[in-house]
Amino acid sequence: MAESAESALSVIYPENANENKENEKCSFEPEKKRQKTEAHSSAIDFKLEERLSGILCCAVCLDLPQTCYQCCNGHLMCCGCFNHLLADARLKDETATCPNCRCEISKNSCTRNLAVEKAVSELPSQCEFCALQLPRNSIEHHERELCSERPSKCKFSRIGCPWHGPYHELSRHEGSCVHPQKSGLEIMESLNKIDDIQEAEHRLYKDIFNLLSFEKVTFNDLQLKPYRTDDFITKLFYETSRFSAFNHQWVIRAKVIHDQKDPAHSSERSLSYQLVLKSKINQPITLHYMVLKGPYGEMKVKPAIYKHEFSSDSVEATHQDLPVIDAIECNKLLAAKTINMRLLMFQLPS
Repeated sequence: MAESAESALSVIYPENANENKENEKCSFEPEKKRQKTEAHSSAIDFKLEERLSGILCCAVCLDLPQTCYQCCNGHLMCCGCFNHLLADARLKDETATCPNCRCEISKNSCTRNLAVEKAVSELPSQCEFCALQLPRNSIEHHERELCSERPSKCKFSRIGCPWHGPYHELSRHEGSCVHPQKSGLEIMESLNKIDDIQEAEHRLYKDIFNLLSFEKVTFNDLQLKPYRTDDFITKLFYETSRFSAFNHQWVIRAKVIHDQKDPAHSSERSLSYQLVLKSKINQPITLHYMVLKGPYGEMKVKPAIYKHEFSSDSVEATHQDLPVIDAIECNKLLAAKTINMRLLMFQLPS
């Protein structure tokens, strides 16, 4: 009966029979949905490492973080970008926020994500010299010690050889280098340049040792705390509490050096500081002073000695560079709540 009914309908409505046959062969999914499913299946062809790189990257620089911080919502930031965000907020007198979710970030609210750091260390990275793919935790050793394309210089560079090239060509060059056969007079110019550099380093340490032999020597472990000026456009500056040295009261002030009107738009930052006398004096005092890393701080500095003669008309020393090693180190200091430092002061005998 059912077959006879279908045959009767096909006779009456032949076009319906054709449609039923087509529906049996194709699905009822819309065309757009089928396209999206196909696109998803093609995305699976990407390597797992490539997909993880997009997931574990820093939200600011989009690079894989060696040291990884996360906000309270789990968004990732590398150490450099995290400190830069905190430094920008400090300079603009604003609250630092996550670039993704805009929640507040700080040293206390953000935590290290050790799982991401370990996962990133196992992801492949490309050697910048030979393009070999290696895990990130071994790429540095490969580029420094093992890569045959790593840049090298001749062992006779100390006597003036200018050759630079890949490591696999080093032995062949050194076998034919002409500098060992040069006369002593010809290589003296190169040796003099090396002597000048070493002499400057020795002079610095010699001056420090001489200052340490002075009768009046003192040091203070200080904290530079951030403050804002009372101007219409406030500016950031740092100042320590008063401290005593050589029977007088002193403070240290510091400020950020930048070339742009908006310091948050500058990546090349540095700090300068000055020693300020807060007591009244009857006769001039000549001091040498220098800043070192404090016992509870992480500031990386290169030693530099400064000198100033304090008098009733000159109670503030000129601003001198705080000798941090680079702008990244400066961002670390700006991101911290306080800057810990040790100040050494040497009074010249009258």
